[in-house]
Amino acid sequence: MPLTTAIALQDIPAGLAVALALRGAGLSNIRAMLIAAATGWLEPLGALLAVGLSSGMALAYPVGLGLAAGAMLFVVSHEVIPETHRDGHQTAASIGLMVGFAVMMTLDTTLG
Repeated sequence: MPLTTAIALQDIPAGLAVALALRGAGLSNIRAMLIAAATGWLEPLGALLAVGLSSGMALAYPVGLGLAAGAMLFVVSHEVIPETHRDGHQTAASIGLMVGFAVMMTLDTTLG
């Protein structure tokens, strides 16, 4: 699977999460969908900026990936894990985290 397809596939649940949060805040279905779609248009712009920076500076690519990975680790550890461990769901959340990690590591090693 090409990298662009994988990136596009991960945008679907991200956009859905934005739309559902907006819907929960009281926006109409159409307005939540339009705002979620608009946030998705920022990603290609960011990708073009990243390509422009990384093609001009050899150090920008690994530094940028490291910053992105650190940001994702912070969000997961600060927001997602505490939220999933509320209301007595600690065991299911921990098992889901471990299974998800194992699946991603398997996909990473088998697909390269």
